[in-house]
Amino acid sequence: QVQLVESGGGLVQPGGSLRLSCAASGSIFRINAMGWYRQAPGKQRELVATITSGDRTNYDDSVKGRFTIARENAKNTVYLQMNSLKPEDTAVYYCNADIRRSPWTAKIDEYWGQGAQVTVSS
Repeated sequence: QVQLVESGGGLVQPGGSLRLSCAASGSIFRINAMGWYRQAPGKQRELVATITSGDRTNYDDSVKGRFTIARENAKNTVYLQMNSLKPEDTAVYYCNADIRRSPWTAKIDEYWGQGAQVTVSS
């Protein structure tokens, strides 16, 4: 059993900043890729950013230059620093992780956080 717990959501004005955190706990041998996705009302869930175990990052064009994804492996935690926030960034943000639970079996499972509401409004 693995859990991803998110924190850091909230209400901010346009141009403001928020920092989301997502900590994984449970039976974990190794976390491979981690990422952030978001879903706005009436829209499908979309990719925001990903980061590999080697710290290679990928961003959606809509957030490049404004958002930064990072991970702290010793804490099994991934972060999303969001700067210069826009109203169109308003969504529920979900963290995601591909996790190998066993040191003997090369099986990867995907897990999701509970979601964090981010609202950008004046």
